[in-house]
Amino acid sequence: MIAIILGAVVLFGTLFMRKSIGPLDFWWWMSLNLVILIAWSAIKSHRYRNFVLEDLRHRIPKKIAIGLVSAVVLYFIFYVGNILSRKFLPLSANSIVEVYNLKAGISPWRVWLLMTLVIGPGEEYFWRGYVQRALAARIGRLPSWILTAAIYAGIHAGSGNPMLLLAALVCGVFWGWLYIRFDSILLNAVSHTAWDVAVFLIFPFS
Repeated sequence: MIAIILGAVVLFGTLFMRKSIGPLDFWWWMSLNLVILIAWSAIKSHRYRNFVLEDLRHRIPKKIAIGLVSAVVLYFIFYVGNILSRKFLPLSANSIVEVYNLKAGISPWRVWLLMTLVIGPGEEYFWRGYVQRALAARIGRLPSWILTAAIYAGIHAGSGNPMLLLAALVCGVFWGWLYIRFDSILLNAVSHTAWDVAVFLIFPFS
């Protein structure tokens, strides 16, 4: 488990510092990182594989519905936060623009597909489904929630963007709580994916 978490810190920390590598832009690189980490997690842990499969067998419509509602709630939190940050922290507008610059010159359809099929669900299946769940088995639910949120936010520090770091912390705390409350990574994946698409593509803040 420790090796996988350290691997994630290295992979994502480098991603947010460099944004691209060779032929891979940010979106391809992010997707590749998640594929590597989820495959690594599944190979190392049969409990993780069993949990994922079991989660997909029960109450799927309910999990999807709650996931969508939670995405709306999180979007509203960010909507209010965007207004307040622009009013009281004028320089935050530049940081927000920098985040949206990650999709500049990239086909919106490719971003949409990667977010929907890989990035949105992949982040939840790794960070909450593997990392938070594995840590909870060792240190308890509350400490694992806090630690996972901290690591999830911390890997964004390499971007040098304080608003992205704060956004990641809020999201990490929110989705970590959602996982504790409902114990469903499918539900979390729906929430994360719907929020990603809304914030980056449908109703962006810039």
